[in-house]
Amino acid sequence: MAAPNNRDAAITLNSGVQASPLQRSLGSSAWICAHPDRQIPQLGFGVYRSPPEITSRTVLAALDAGYRHIDSAQWYFNEEQVGSAIQSSSYPRSSVFLTTKLGHADRIMERLEEGVAMIDPRPDGYVDLYTRADGGAGEEAARRNDWGIKLVRPHREDDLSGTHVEMEGYSRIPLVINQIELHPWCQQPAIVSYCQARNIALEAYSPLVQGKKASDPTLTKIAKETGKTWAQVLIRWSLQRGFIPLPKSDSRDRIIANIDVFDFQLTVGQMLALNALDKDEHVCLNPTECP
Repeated sequence: MAAPNNRDAAITLNSGVQASPLQRSLGSSAWICAHPDRQIPQLGFGVYRSPPEITSRTVLAALDAGYRHIDSAQWYFNEEQVGSAIQSSSYPRSSVFLTTKLGHADRIMERLEEGVAMIDPRPDGYVDLYTRADGGAGEEAARRNDWGIKLVRPHREDDLSGTHVEMEGYSRIPLVINQIELHPWCQQPAIVSYCQARNIALEAYSPLVQGKKASDPTLTKIAKETGKTWAQVLIRWSLQRGFIPLPKSDSRDRIIANIDVFDFQLTVGQMLALNALDKDEHVCLNPTECP
């Protein structure tokens, strides 16, 4: 994983860290310190499986709705469209926190350069955060060579479920963010505790469980109590847990609704009810089970 880029035009807050003007306008509940001198908007927008032919329109709709954190990846095959949307928008590049990801351990520096050129082709183009997906995959020699890290698999059965790869001994890049599947039915407490104890920010992919729990009785009850949609409840749960949720949608109405989550809070009882739903139920591939 890479540390965030420091080129964001920013306003200095009382805490001494930096935030873009829009991050500041959203209030302190809307961003998280992910690095000593950088903050990341706490509510992101994902473009996984967004068809390239509509990705630019979708990202523009997200920017217009108020999102300033866009999460992409090389294997989404829509980086160019994400970059095009940002470049054609009325929003300065410096006001948008842009993440993309590498998916393979080979040719990392070459892939980094390709990714930046694709998503921000300006002479001084950059991304704010580059992450390494599936860090346990690929040849260990290649990972060591390219990242300068030591990879250790836990020996105890109860240590990160006995399968999570612990990264330590970084010589070049501090570990600042871990992106994993997180929602009430997949809370991954061991990994979450590990990261929180080390001040590693947690990004939540599939925070809406791909819509598969929209009719869950507990969720619909809380949605009715709060006067919010089931999706807004799940995003709010993630925010209140301190995660960085990355909801995605290609529907303009849902894009707008999913950011309308800063005018309410879930009660302690509602949070406990959602926390009690954990079944270690993944809706995506579980990378901790990969060889």
